[in-house]
Amino acid sequence: MSTRTNDAPITLIAPGDAEYELLRSTYTTVGSPAVVALPRSPAEVAAALRTARERELPVAVRSGGHGLSGSGTNNGGLVIDLRALDRIDVLDRAAGLVRVEAGARWAEVARALAPHGLAISSGDHGNVGVGGLATGGGVGWLVRHYGLTIDRIRAVEIVLPDGSFVRADAGHEPDLFWLMRGAGAGAGIATAFEIEAAEIGQVGLVHLTTAVDPAGETLRQWEAAVAAAPRALSTAVTLTSRGPAATTAFITAVVASDDPDLVRDSVTPLLDIGRAQVHEARLVPYSAMVPLAHLHPNTGQMPSHTTNGLLTEMSPDAARSLVVAASGPRPALVQLRSLGGAVGDVDPEETAFAHRHQRTLVVASMFPPADRADLTAAWEPVAAHSDGAYVNFESAPDDLTRAQAYPGRTGTRVEQLLRRYDPDGVLSPGGTQDT
Repeated sequence: MSTRTNDAPITLIAPGDAEYELLRSTYTTVGSPAVVALPRSPAEVAAALRTARERELPVAVRSGGHGLSGSGTNNGGLVIDLRALDRIDVLDRAAGLVRVEAGARWAEVARALAPHGLAISSGDHGNVGVGGLATGGGVGWLVRHYGLTIDRIRAVEIVLPDGSFVRADAGHEPDLFWLMRGAGAGAGIATAFEIEAAEIGQVGLVHLTTAVDPAGETLRQWEAAVAAAPRALSTAVTLTSRGPAATTAFITAVVASDDPDLVRDSVTPLLDIGRAQVHEARLVPYSAMVPLAHLHPNTGQMPSHTTNGLLTEMSPDAARSLVVAASGPRPALVQLRSLGGAVGDVDPEETAFAHRHQRTLVVASMFPPADRADLTAAWEPVAAHSDGAYVNFESAPDDLTRAQAYPGRTGTRVEQLLRRYDPDGVLSPGGTQDT
């Protein structure tokens, strides 16, 4: 159905409508909202917020992709689904400046930018929506070369909870601009971003596996090899195990260059990790890292529990704890993502993402029949070594996880600004604009 609220027509989908079953849920969570709004413009986003106020409905915001926390849906409330806001434009090819609407997904962005020889480092799955990732951080396949996605955002277009429209950048609404890069979803609904893309065509892609010893020395070697490598190299590691003595690391290495010599030199130190075996080594377009094949409906098909932490150093105890988490009686799926490089070029106070000195992001997940208590038990050995957290990889956000994501002065400023921009808590309780 199409409803006119003031001067802005907006499509509202309710239970019983044909589209409802494909719009009610996120990737991880089945929801039963009273209504799903499909705005096509910032004015219609404002109209959706007015509808929620008039009907006294809680609000969830969805950018179209995975959303681990499930905050992109709800039960009995109004969901603002941004999928129709998906335009992608190159504003200035020479400067690499692009405008991307929040409902686009990163596979679509990569495809649109590829003919221009541009890319945005943007997570590791093409189905993730732009809005959630680009307000939370953005740890992508080119993270050590490019930095976080938020580090290249030059402006954000936002509908505030009161329905007003703002364009925030370094010279206009600087507090809001700071907040939207790392903690902004609770302050307003981002509808578009201006982002500085990198000049990237093909990248080096190498897949390796290696055995992981019970003490985790293999993981210490991985961290040291990446830290010493050119910042063109970014890596992701997945640990699987059949017990403490049978843990394997699956390493994906991406080099932000099509120069075979640089690719070889960047990856060669990884070959000395444990008994590394190379399974694939080739040049691919960056768009192959977040392909269109990733795009799929989100119908709650992957319920999961996920948490994360940041490691400043892969100490012997920290490395051992990761092997324990991945190989214990209730093993977690443990993933490691290399940081450093360009991430550390940004002052910790420049954005609401304050974590600039850590070397590794660790993500742990469990799936039914395991529950949150099982994940907490498996994560406990790792938590003792954690130095902060990343908001986009937390499926059960609470006061503790928010304090870890936004520590100290950053956290104080975040809370003050959320109260300023959303004094009635219209959006803040959800914590993030779901990816």
